[in-house]
Amino acid sequence: MKIVSKTLRRPSATLRRGGLVMAVALSLTVGPGVAGNAPAGGTIQPERWPAPAWPLPPDPALEARVDALLATMTLEEKVGQIVQGDTSSLTPEDVRKYRLGSVLAGGGSDPGGKYNAAPAQWLAQADAFYEASMDTRGGGKAIPILYGIDAVHGQSNVVGATVFPHNIGLGATRNPDLIREIGRITAIETRTTGMEWAFAPTVAVPRDDRWGRSYEGYSEDPRLVASYAGAMVEGLQGKVGDRAFLDGAHVVSSVKHYLGDGGTADGKDQGDTQVDEAELRDVHNAGYPPAIAAGAQAVMISFSSYRGVKLAGHKPLITDVLKGRMNFGGFVVTDWNAHGQVAGCDNTHCPATVNAGVDLVMAPDSWKPFYESTLAAAKAGTIPLARLDDAVRRLLRVKFRLGLFDAGKPSQRKFGGKFELLGAPEHRAIARQAVRESLVLLKNQRGVLPLDPKKKLLVAGDGADSMAKQSGGWTLTWQGTGTTRADFPNGETIWEGLKAAVQAAGGSAELALDGRYRIKPDAAIVVIGENPYAEFQGDLPTLLYKPGDDSERELIGKLRADGIPVVTVFLSGRPLWVNREINASDAFVAAWLPGGEGGGIADVLLRRPDERIGYDFKGKLGYSSPRSADQYANNVGQKNYRPQFPYGYGLTYASKGDLAPLPETAGVSLAQAQPGQYYGLGMLAPGLSLTLQAGDQRAVGIKTLPAALDDGSIRIAAVDHRRQEDARRVTWSGSAPARLSLLADATKDLTREANGDVQLLLALRVDTPPKGEVAMSLACGEGCGATLPLRESFASLPVGQWTTFGIPLKCFALAGANLSKVSGLLAIETSAPLQLSFSRIALAPQGEAERTLGCRTSK
Repeated sequence: MKIVSKTLRRPSATLRRGGLVMAVALSLTVGPGVAGNAPAGGTIQPERWPAPAWPLPPDPALEARVDALLATMTLEEKVGQIVQGDTSSLTPEDVRKYRLGSVLAGGGSDPGGKYNAAPAQWLAQADAFYEASMDTRGGGKAIPILYGIDAVHGQSNVVGATVFPHNIGLGATRNPDLIREIGRITAIETRTTGMEWAFAPTVAVPRDDRWGRSYEGYSEDPRLVASYAGAMVEGLQGKVGDRAFLDGAHVVSSVKHYLGDGGTADGKDQGDTQVDEAELRDVHNAGYPPAIAAGAQAVMISFSSYRGVKLAGHKPLITDVLKGRMNFGGFVVTDWNAHGQVAGCDNTHCPATVNAGVDLVMAPDSWKPFYESTLAAAKAGTIPLARLDDAVRRLLRVKFRLGLFDAGKPSQRKFGGKFELLGAPEHRAIARQAVRESLVLLKNQRGVLPLDPKKKLLVAGDGADSMAKQSGGWTLTWQGTGTTRADFPNGETIWEGLKAAVQAAGGSAELALDGRYRIKPDAAIVVIGENPYAEFQGDLPTLLYKPGDDSERELIGKLRADGIPVVTVFLSGRPLWVNREINASDAFVAAWLPGGEGGGIADVLLRRPDERIGYDFKGKLGYSSPRSADQYANNVGQKNYRPQFPYGYGLTYASKGDLAPLPETAGVSLAQAQPGQYYGLGMLAPGLSLTLQAGDQRAVGIKTLPAALDDGSIRIAAVDHRRQEDARRVTWSGSAPARLSLLADATKDLTREANGDVQLLLALRVDTPPKGEVAMSLACGEGCGATLPLRESFASLPVGQWTTFGIPLKCFALAGANLSKVSGLLAIETSAPLQLSFSRIALAPQGEAERTLGCRTSK
């Protein structure tokens, strides 16, 4: 995955020659912190791991072609084959010159830098990279590029494509055949736009629901994950042994993220999985044997660590277990710059990751220096020639199997340019089926559902008419934010689906997001839930839903007080503690992240016009529902298992749907902050404080408002933006240098967030323009920090108007800050008159800000 443009990236694995199984009965004891080894005191015992058979039989003709090509390749060409760059950071000419073996389009790496680039632009870009790889000017070999993309719930990067539910919803369907069909359609739509490699499926087994990637996993139950893994691989690639296997209608599948990404401590993305080897093998490895048995051609290595050692440098798990014991015969690829996190490495230099068994290194924006350092390491023998040749062989085998050498450029292939297949009616019908089957009914008091479509229905809530909210992350943009309704020409919001069904039945439907109806309805459907997010930006401190914000419960309560039955449809990428919302509702439906076919919800919630049930609820929980907001990791099969709603729970219309009031004791402070939000809704996140300071005098903490320094150089007061006193206005008099600072009680590590285009975002209003120099700084301890000039930026903002202003974190890093130990998150200082107001300070992905600061440092 890309960390800014991050792509859910790819695992790679190496092929076993001739498909033979080499039993490894050696217990590998490792030393502390050595790249490529397990941690001190730990052992990896390959003989205890499952040994799936590699399903592709030996192919002497294929091997002869690989051998013949490899024998003609220069060392430079071999190194180029194992390097993958991102399309936003290289050109076709770079591919031709350096003979790169692969490119990817990470989240946000769209043609022309436009998230809503037309399908034809995607295809033209694919053609250009392919033609460069086949250009033999200068004597280079014609070796076709392998183009990968995060097609994780359909080809959801491209406008018009079918957008399927995210994996958490698919897990609730308990339908492997449906998963296979979704894979098949995803492959076709991916091929229309020129790519031949999908970074899917994710076979993580999430064990802590605070993890921001929980929705990428099918279930907390490894058995369910295992039952889906092979089906999705077959859907994407075709079935081994069939003539259609890896033909022009299919793509290479990349099973990810190997290994244990769903088990990191505290649910931290890219964190450390500290379980014993038995749990690593039996729980987190569950999806890999069936995927290998189905012929998965690639495995993507995780960002995370296993007991202190980064997986991208873990030789025992990559070479001895995956390629050895588990007979994986494809290639292994890293995730977005994951090699740079291996001990002793950085993004530009990491022989250890290749020596650990990685065959293709995703170096999206660091590909050129990485190529150069890897070439030097190969010349010096630091990377043995045999290891380099093995990596190149594995890549060439897949390219030959895929028929790339004879396929022609992407636009000339079977499905290239057939854009009518993007969001084709038959494809959308499968997506709509997936929505219907993924819905889980948690409560149906007094049988309020199904609703009569011939009556008057109100549809409310901020998720009711939002394609972005119902689709989640990895949808046109990395975080799934910044899109418009027009970006989804082949889709239907939940409101649109309900409206169409009600009008067809002769009833009436009214949309009022805030619940303020014009005509009193017979029933209301309120659609609420999480806003889109991806990866670490979705990591949570607790499972509390919308801490400090009671507006949705107030909306539901107001409708019920008017005598209107309320059906709540909850959109989320994980189970959250929503006992209060469930108690407030007459019926409650967990809809997960259903994707582009909102009409699937209408299919189930509404009766048919003839009063019969059209579609019943089929969904069963693939994740246990928490009893309290601090019940982070209560998974089926564990000791002391006591969820609110257990794994497998799900009512049907035949069930008794009445539910006794649920306990409303959260177990955590109701003021817990949303991840990455430092200030919002008039409150600071826990552990943060605001201070005022003049010159070198002691900083003064702000306890009450208004507040000011005795010398009058700076003062702060509460003002209104969207709510009463939800913003702060800061006034500098210009009488002396003064600063406003946002400080953290404990240092924060923002290196992950800086690995890309994550920004420090301020919702602000310049009330009086700056009269002199203005500086923004970030502090990281004594003598450590960075300062950026802001006068020109603030002067360019419209006076008196609210806007969102972003400062890329990498600007602070370029200016010298150590982002691994940030103590001062933000400081604004000036010695001239200035007045500005702010209502939000948060970390946010590229694209959320209306204005963005360029990376210029103070002189």
